[in-house]
Amino acid sequence: MCYSVKVLFHELGVNPVVHEIDQHPEGRDIERALRTLGCQTPVPAVFIGGSLVGSTNEVMSLHLNGSLVPLLRPYRAF
Repeated sequence: MCYSVKVLFHELGVNPVVHEIDQHPEGRDIERALRTLGCQTPVPAVFIGGSLVGSTNEVMSLHLNGSLVPLLRPYRAF
């Protein structure tokens, strides 16, 4: 699912910063912190402008209802 979100963001002209927590020495702590923030599924945990959006389901729902592009507009490369 992380791949799907990355592809979507690239198609929308955004180059996301990606942190691979499974390769991070403090990955388990990061995962626990994401769960305390409300992420049911800790990856992908998508933040836009420092605010937690959610996981794949939330990102796709925003995209389908037309709310994602306005959120991403300040971060688009083109």
